Parts: sequence; C-alpha cells; structure tokens
Amino acid sequence: MSKLRSLIIDDEPLAHRVILEYVKDVPFIEVAGQCYLATEALSVLSSREIDLIFLDIQMPKLKGLDFLRTLNKQPAVIITSAYQDYALESFELDVCDYLLKPFRFGRFLKAVNKAHELHQLKHAAAPLPSPILRDSGREEPGRIFIKVDKRFVQVNLAEIFYLESYGNYVKIWLKDEYLLTPRTLSAFEKELPESDFFRIHKSYIIHRPYIDYVEGNTLYMKNEKALPIGKSYRQQVKQMIL
Repeated sequence: MSKLRSLIIDDEPLAHRVILEYVKDVPFIEVAGQCYLATEALSVLSSREIDLIFLDIQMPKLKGLDFLRTLNKQPAVIITSAYQDYALESFELDVCDYLLKPFRFGRFLKAVNKAHELHQLKHAAAPLPSPILRDSGREEPGRIFIKVDKRFVQVNLAEIFYLESYGNYVKIWLKDEYLLTPRTLSAFEKELPESDFFRIHKSYIIHRPYIDYVEGNTLYMKNEKALPIGKSYRQQVKQMIL
C-alpha cells in the first residue's frame, strides 16, 4: 500500500505529538516533515512531494489560511484548529476536513480516510472526458447520461438533490446515495438549467425544489443534508430563494 506523505504545520509541539501518535495506527500515512511556522513549510513543499498537510490556522508570521492562498498546487489539507470560526472560510479553500482541537483518534481517522480516498481518485487511471449526453432520439430534456466507471448511467434531473465537488470528480446526490463522475462542477453548471440548479458554494450546486430552509449561512436540503453557503454566493442565494 502506497502511503500518503504528510506534513505537519503547527506552532504547538503538543499538536505535533498528538498527530505523530495517531499516525502510528494509520498504515497509509507517513509523516514526511514537521514545521512550526507556515513560512518554513514553503521551502519543504518546494523540495519534496507532499500528499497531505495537517495545518493549524493561528500561527505567527503567516496564518494557515493565508499560507494556503499562496499555494499554486495544493495537496490535500486537513485543518487542525482550536477555533471553529474559520470552518466556512476553510472549506471555501477546498480543504479536505476540519478538525477542532482537541480531537479524538476516531475523528482523526475519519478525516484521513477521506484524504486517502481523494488521493486514490486523483491517482487512478486518467478517465475519458465525460460530457453530459442527452438522448437526442427522444425529447426528454429532463434526463441526462452521466459517466460512472465504464458505464453511462441515465439520470432523471428531477431526482438530483445537489452536486458536490470532489477533487477532479463530482458527486451527484440522489437523496441518500450518490453517483461519482469524472467531471468538474463548473462543467455541470454550464449545462444544467439555471432556473432550477444554482451554485451556493465553490463546492456545491443545489436543486431548488429540494431546499428545505436557510438558516444563517447554512442551507438545509429535504434529505436533511446541511450545506454551507459561500461568502461570495450569499447575495445570489438570497435573490434565488426570495
């Protein structure tokens, strides 16, 4: 089993010790480097290949999220912070998960499993382009064909609750299950009917009929999923639902 090369970036020695201890029980993770300042990590990333970063937010000189914004090529990132206030901003920067200190091993394992799954998807054999195929032989504008593995699966648009960006893939959620297709969210946004489907976040496009309610900066779907509303999309969401 190939291991994910990880880098710990945190100004607290205790945080390093916790992660090092947890990693001992995770066979697919290895710690390839440790930094106590984000500025130190820049040179590490330029000199070796890193698959996963465990990143604190509140650090001297350069804060964690500002550090992320400097990266042209971002590895998978798991935020490890004592502050929950930065969760929404972090997910807008495509982090893999957000661990609130102090976190137990079970929660840590859930986060690294997600990072490992993303890593495997990215390094799988490059898939063929997967456009939305419409059945031109019949007038059924409410149906699309989506590439899943080696098959093209027909999906009724009316059954789609929302779409979620997942690295170079998109999860198409149908109530309690999803189809994983090798495509970008932006590609779907261009082709889905904008009267029914609209983006609420860098990582989410929702289907209007399945909105249950909006509370604060969170949108709740009728399948009980809670989705964040991105800061740059809040005004658009407000206009769409009023």
